[in-house]
Amino acid sequence: MDREPCAHVPAGVLRENPGQASKCLFNLCACVCCVPAALVKILQNKFNRHCKESQLHAVIKVPIHTLDSLSACHLLNSSTVYANNEVNLDEVDIYGFDYDYTLALYSNALNPLIYNTARTFLIEHFKYPEAIRKYDYIPNFAVRGLHYDIQKGLLMKIDAFHYIQPGTVYRGLSPVPDEEVLQLYGGTYHVPLQQDSGFYGKVRHIGPKVKQFMDIFSIPEMTLMAVANDFFITNDIEYDPLHLFKDVSEAIGMVHLKGYMYKWIMQDLDKFILRGEETDAVLHRLVSHGKKLFLITNSPFSFVDKGMTHMVGKNWRDFFDVVIVQADKPHFFTDCIKPFRRLDGNGDLRWEKINSLDKGQIYKQGNLFDFLRLTGWRGSKVLYFGDHLYSDLADLMLRHGWRTGAIVPELEQETRVVSTSRYALNLTWLQALTGLMERLQVHRDPESVQILQEWQKEREELRVMTKNMFNPHFGSIFRTCHNPTYFSRRLCRFSDIYMASLSCLLNYDLTYTFYPRRTPLQHEAPLWMDQLCTGCRKTPFLEEMSQIR
Repeated sequence: MDREPCAHVPAGVLRENPGQASKCLFNLCACVCCVPAALVKILQNKFNRHCKESQLHAVIKVPIHTLDSLSACHLLNSSTVYANNEVNLDEVDIYGFDYDYTLALYSNALNPLIYNTARTFLIEHFKYPEAIRKYDYIPNFAVRGLHYDIQKGLLMKIDAFHYIQPGTVYRGLSPVPDEEVLQLYGGTYHVPLQQDSGFYGKVRHIGPKVKQFMDIFSIPEMTLMAVANDFFITNDIEYDPLHLFKDVSEAIGMVHLKGYMYKWIMQDLDKFILRGEETDAVLHRLVSHGKKLFLITNSPFSFVDKGMTHMVGKNWRDFFDVVIVQADKPHFFTDCIKPFRRLDGNGDLRWEKINSLDKGQIYKQGNLFDFLRLTGWRGSKVLYFGDHLYSDLADLMLRHGWRTGAIVPELEQETRVVSTSRYALNLTWLQALTGLMERLQVHRDPESVQILQEWQKEREELRVMTKNMFNPHFGSIFRTCHNPTYFSRRLCRFSDIYMASLSCLLNYDLTYTFYPRRTPLQHEAPLWMDQLCTGCRKTPFLEEMSQIR
């Protein structure tokens, strides 16, 4: 049966034509997510049961034959490149890359090492109680993009409108009741903009109250922050959350500054670096099509050289027209003070003035303004990839007009969840219930009010169930209930395209154009086929890509 167009149903139609109204309502729900045919009967039973519980059943009764069977999103795959903005690869001549979590993807085995070493610094350097050592690393406790209230010692998830998502606020390792959250924030879940960290997610000297963690490396930092808070709280020891925040941040920083992370990875490249052969395939493909490549990373040359040799081979520098290490991003993109320095074959600094950026050479520090002057690479013919939305991508898009691509490894797990039948059932019924509540809230009789209250309760239960499918503490990194997260909004703002890994590019021809889906605005009706999920469409070269994996 052909499905009739989904549309908001005016109140008059709801009263005068209940069959058509309920049919449109369910179609509206079904277009949100593909539902397996086996689930349609479950949804029908749920729908009719709720309708018959009230006098409202005469208004919203829906016959079973009006619901068509839909196919599940089994074709959804994490190898898709998703577009926030239209990008024609045929117009891109120059490809730039960050190194960590872009060219080199790391396994989760790195996180407990960072956590354990920082915990040791906290105890031995900052003289925190030895008992904190009993707290082991907790995998999957935190997710990227969370906010931390420095003065209150609270870890939380905030949406794109600066509202805290209920049920995602933690003091230490324990959830904070929603009622207490409201009391702490003056009767609202809203966090004012001026309290948030600066544009790059870094804490300004004047001291914002809330810090956002946007780096993948920050996951063990958030876990250690929660653990340290939990220790003092559970042992009833008075402490200053501001000092704890600074101490933990510095302990994590010492892991990186002292080179521990670099040493671990270089000692066991096979354990920590993932998909090196796919990075090799991407670079070979781009160079074979005449594209220019460059690398700008904050990591030191010895570390990058070891990893790139492992993934690509000892001649990896032949792929790149310009290689810049220890660039000090994001300052590399904003400052015009630090000059470029050249490194010799041993990695030692040379002192001559840099008048050109030559292929085969290694450069240190520098700044984007000199980079643009010496290369002439400007505007939308440049596409730069990185994992950090602020440090890697924001300035390039907003100030210099480069195309940007975000690497979001979490997409693999998120797409697996979205592809499940359980998620499809929960989300579809959640949307159906929301639509019922929206249209039927005008009924004021006692029985109707009671049913609406029951629907509200069930809706909240469905929200919790859906959140827990991604992460039992904080849910999806992309959504809070129905709104995008703060992270998700920045992802859309600072990246033209985004993907789970660079290898996703292998699924597409280098003349391919990525088109963003035209999602309807709130005042628009979702009437066009463009509402189909991008990830459900077969990527052009997915079968060829599978041979590389």
